[in-house]
Formats: sequence, C-alpha cells, structure tokens
Amino acid sequence: MTALRQRFLDELARRNYSPRTVEAYLAGVVRFVRHYGRSPDQANADDLRAFQLHLVARQVSWSQFNQTTCALRFFFAHVLDRPDFVPSIPFARRPHKLPVILSPDEVRRLLGAIVCPRYRLMLRVVYACGLRLGEVLRLRVADLDGGRGLLWVRGGKGGKDRAVPLPPSLRDELRAYWREHRPVDYLFPNRQGQPLHGASVQRALALAWTASGLTKPATVHTLRHCYATHLLEAGMDLPTLQRLLGHNHVQTTMHYLHLRSERLPQVRSPLELLEETGRDGTRPATPEGPA
Repeated sequence: MTALRQRFLDELARRNYSPRTVEAYLAGVVRFVRHYGRSPDQANADDLRAFQLHLVARQVSWSQFNQTTCALRFFFAHVLDRPDFVPSIPFARRPHKLPVILSPDEVRRLLGAIVCPRYRLMLRVVYACGLRLGEVLRLRVADLDGGRGLLWVRGGKGGKDRAVPLPPSLRDELRAYWREHRPVDYLFPNRQGQPLHGASVQRALALAWTASGLTKPATVHTLRHCYATHLLEAGMDLPTLQRLLGHNHVQTTMHYLHLRSERLPQVRSPLELLEETGRDGTRPATPEGPA
C-alpha cells in the first residue's frame, strides 16, 4: 500500500466514515489515478476539470459523478492539503426525478412473485419497515424487539440508530424463520455467517418483477419509497415519518409529498371551472334554463 493511500484511509478513519463510504471514496480516487496513470499528487486543476469532463463523456450516472467528486474533494483538501483545488471540482446538478411508486396491490404482486422464502421475507421487512438495502443486510438477531413490537436499525445512513414499528404478522414470520434457521448474529447471513451481498437480493427482486408482469420499474429502494408514500397517504404526519426514515432534515421527507396520489383524483382542471362559469362570472345557461 502506498503512503498516500494509507494517509487517505487514515484521514477517513479519523472522521469515522462508514466502511461503505471509505470503499466508495477509495474507488473514486483510484478511478482518477487509473485515468492519468500517475500519482494524484502530480495532478493540477486542469487535470481535475478534464477528468470530470471525461466522466460526463462516458455518461456515468450523476450519483457516481458526485460520489467521485466527493472523494476527490476530500482527497485534495485533507490528504494533499490542497483546499485551493476544491473549487475546481464542482458537483453536478442532478436532474430532479420523482421515484416510481407502486400501488399497494402492485407491491403485493411483486412480493408474492419472489420464489425464495428468505429473499421474500427480507423484502417484506424492507417494505414493512422502510429499510434501505444495506440496513436489511446488516440486521442482527438482537435488533428484533418482539416484546415491544420494534425493529432496531443500527448504524443507518450517517451512522444513526432508529427504531421502527414491527407489524405483528411480520414478527411472527421472523420468529418462525429464526426457529427454522437459528441464525446466531446476522439475521440473514451467508454461509460464512456474514451479511449477504446486496446484488443477490436485487437479482431476486428483478426476477420477481419479470414474473409479476408489472410495467413500472422497481428496485429494492422502490419498496422504501412505497413505504413512505403509503404511510403519508394513510395520514401519517411528516415529523414522525422523518424519524422512521432516519432523515436528518424534514425537507428530505417532504419530497414524498409530491408522490401522494390520494388527492389527485379530486383535483379539478381549470378547464372545468372555465366551462362551468360564464364570462360575466355566472354559470352558463343549460337546456332547462339559466342556472
């Protein structure tokens, strides 16, 4: 391991960055190094601008673009002590797209099409408790509080813990699963006792999506979006939903307000109002006479 890489890892460790963030940041800097084929401490501001244009030309996702940007900004500011380079590494404006939301019946069809019982149970937990993929993979047996009807999410995004309600029917399913498989530490372990790889869960959902006949695209994270939107449609208040989702800011949770559909059928088009009201402000005459 080079001295620069070790210092990079040390600076991330000093700030208690999560293992997943460390992995992503390291991949971003390695991507930059491989592009130029030389040590990053020899790079200048023009190299950084050209590399970002290279990422745009390759049409990488905006998530990957900004994640790589975060990694480079951190590396040059805290490892190479070149904070003056940071303005040369701007973030990209991401297009604002609302996520796809499945109806409750579509969620039922999707979950029912999952063949493997363990994957079906994992994804039922995702939808029932609003978990991220990494959160369900890292669930431990000790995180189940059946007596209080709670599921504890440890070390969520930003290193935060939170508790979410655990439906009684799902609690009984999890108890039956534990009695059959007897996991010791992680609730859904692989053969080595470690968390499953996320790709296997995504693959199981993709196969179920094909079998279900749904036309809307769906990923594991779609189930979290559905959880939030369906709770809002059922009347849950924003501050409570914010705590359940583990959001730092209520503004993040407010994005789900745009996805609610329960009031849309009652919204009247201005064309209707125009046709119902005459130019003088009165309703137009009908065959039975003036209104």
